[in-house]
Amino acid sequence: MATAYLNSDVFSGAREKMRTMEEHLRSNAAFASDLAELERYVKEEGRELERRLLQAHLDLRAAQERPVDVRGADGVRRTARRESSRVLLTIVGEVVVRRWAYEARGVEKLHPADAALNLPTDQYSFGVRRLIAEEACKGSFDEVVAQTKKIIGVRVPKRQVEELTVRAAQDFTSFYATRAVEAEDTSALLVFGFNGKGVVMLHKDLREGTKKAAKKSKHKLETRLTRGEKRNRKRMAQVATVYTVDPWVRTPMDILHDLRAVRAVAARRPRLVNKRVWASLEEEPTKVIEGAFADGLRRDPERKRQWVVVVDGNKDQLRQIKRAVKHAGVNVTIIIDLIHVLEYFWKVAHCFHEAGTPALEEWVDQRLLALLEGREAGALAKDLRRWAARRELDKGQQKVVADCIRYLLNNRRLLHYDRALAAGLPIATGVIEGACRHLVADRLDTTGPGWSLRGAEAVLSLRALRSSGDFEEYWAFHLACEYARNCKARYANKQVPGPLWPTEPGLRSAK
Repeated sequence: MATAYLNSDVFSGAREKMRTMEEHLRSNAAFASDLAELERYVKEEGRELERRLLQAHLDLRAAQERPVDVRGADGVRRTARRESSRVLLTIVGEVVVRRWAYEARGVEKLHPADAALNLPTDQYSFGVRRLIAEEACKGSFDEVVAQTKKIIGVRVPKRQVEELTVRAAQDFTSFYATRAVEAEDTSALLVFGFNGKGVVMLHKDLREGTKKAAKKSKHKLETRLTRGEKRNRKRMAQVATVYTVDPWVRTPMDILHDLRAVRAVAARRPRLVNKRVWASLEEEPTKVIEGAFADGLRRDPERKRQWVVVVDGNKDQLRQIKRAVKHAGVNVTIIIDLIHVLEYFWKVAHCFHEAGTPALEEWVDQRLLALLEGREAGALAKDLRRWAARRELDKGQQKVVADCIRYLLNNRRLLHYDRALAAGLPIATGVIEGACRHLVADRLDTTGPGWSLRGAEAVLSLRALRSSGDFEEYWAFHLACEYARNCKARYANKQVPGPLWPTEPGLRSAK
């Protein structure tokens, strides 16, 4: 195999393709073409040129492969050697990888040249896998199939697209668990946010309680879910975010001004640093929250910084956060999102004033300002009771007022916005709300049959990597993990013998 390739010009096919393209671009037909036609020609024919160049290099590597001593992880030496080849789909099309296979009776054969190239175990190159992973972040798997065929000229089946997406995301957890963290300013705040977002799932991948409820429900339509029916078709994704930000001291009037249409104050907002966002359908919410605090401990191992958690007041989530805080052994300031409180005030205001009137907005501003200036939530709750007692409210309005009172009383220890503003702490969940929308809703909202758990989890992980700006670093880590799994793990002492001669390709004479 080596002699045949060394005695031939492996790049002749590529040069022939280049000559053909040059002749066409010099021809009258090319001069009669517009730019769109020329672009299409260069792109399509250029891909074949690139494929031939890649194939030529692989053939040259095959010519350079030398005999080596091969011992597997099972301890068995492979002494028999024969020529072997495999077809690989790359981003420029299909190529043939020729190499030596080392064999012994009763054990798997090994290909040291595959390890030298860090080839995957199946026919799809890591370039194709990366393309699929990036496209899966943007659109449906059907769209990924179409886009992949458009780019590489070969169709990858939908089932394979989903499977390759899952494989591309498999090192997500270990990447963040082992990644080195740069030192950060201890005066900066370490801020956490948590929320949940439902995703319509295939029935088999619902949690058990939801699955039982789904069996009892009847669908009104055969082709789609109507209002309210998605409730028993969803699995909750736990969304988390961690970021660093400098303290930003503000006054209550700054907040009121910032809530208006013209946001002059917001322009001075300090920049978020090292923001990481992610979500999981597979892990229990408590595990995601504990993972966020573990990330925080990697950033602040000596626990010198001020940790802040901003949440919406969900009881279950608060319990999970407090449990995780205890487990992490850190001091955390928990703050209820101001916007959620504000929404309660607006709903109550509509019970007391007509919509669109100045009195409506003035009523909300007065309650909000009182809360921002340090008035106790319990005192505001008493005020609401008195307002409600003076008016004749229907049952729906009474419930709105009662819900607001309950929310204020349940969270009264977490509504000290005067202290938070004076310390420069964040008081709103805009970052986590944006993460819920971007990570989950923008890609995983569906009116179809729903997501598989494996596919949805993989897409969430890949979108999180892109949103956090970590995709490039992750992909290098993923390739290293694949090499360890597919190559090093198969050889004795995890040492892969080098199958290429130490001299430059083409300089060694055939022997």
